[in-house]
Amino acid sequence: MSSESSGSEPAQGPSVSLALGSGGARGLAHIGVIDVLLERGYRINGIAGCSMGALIGGVFAAGKLDVYREWVCALERTDIISLMDISFGNGGLLRGNRIMDALRELIGDVDIGDLPMKYVAVATDLNSRREVWINKGPLFDAIRSSIAIPTLFTPVEQGGRTLVDGGLLNPLPVSPTLSDITDLTIAVDLSGSAESGVAERVNRVKSADGEKKQSYHAAIEGFVNDALGKVAKSLAGKSSKGDENSMMDVVNRSFEVMQVTIARHNLASHPADLVIRVPRNACRSFDFHKAAGLIKLGRELTEQALE
Repeated sequence: MSSESSGSEPAQGPSVSLALGSGGARGLAHIGVIDVLLERGYRINGIAGCSMGALIGGVFAAGKLDVYREWVCALERTDIISLMDISFGNGGLLRGNRIMDALRELIGDVDIGDLPMKYVAVATDLNSRREVWINKGPLFDAIRSSIAIPTLFTPVEQGGRTLVDGGLLNPLPVSPTLSDITDLTIAVDLSGSAESGVAERVNRVKSADGEKKQSYHAAIEGFVNDALGKVAKSLAGKSSKGDENSMMDVVNRSFEVMQVTIARHNLASHPADLVIRVPRNACRSFDFHKAAGLIKLGRELTEQALE
């Protein structure tokens, strides 16, 4: 069942609140999770998302998951380079405005209040040092705040608040779903234990233009390298010491260590009825060109969890 057709044929299964975690490109597995739940008749009545979880959850709530899926699985047909609005001295490498504009054009301008289900995007306010639950206003403003990964995207200044990625304080946002009146709470943790062979499984899934996609991804990295010199070369994972010691890889791994610990504590305080765990070594944080494989992985993990 597609996300856009589900509204005309209401499912009769249990109602669900989804907590969609943060984790960069691994968040594309959220799409596979949602697909399986809909196919099995679950009714998704509420979504709380952090970072990529906020993005995928918001697109689904807007009824455009199929449109986004087609777009993200065909990145070689888009002008990704034109979306890289480089920012210097503003708290992040990218402003992120062009990416949000592209998503608005793809999905349309949507207000959270007009969505057919409860939706919450989780961000972090650097000024008050508290998490922020955004449940009103323009959808893509909320998403932009939630995905503002420190050092990568510039923070969002809003009403005296400096908002960045919600993963700093709540990478697996079960707590915003506690007031939902639903049968089940299902959480999708993108920082699951590493598994042998999972990255190879993801890599084996190719689109029809798989080789073009890989070369296009390499071209994007080359553009970043040329534009930003040695710093960007490290950010793209081209360190002389190897990928594991590049600047961005170190930042990502440090961020993930923090998120794993916080998610574990949050789940102990606010347990979900079902937790679907995506191995943290399924891909690197910016491997968005592996969308097809990550979506399939999300499907497989959800089917296993429901069994």
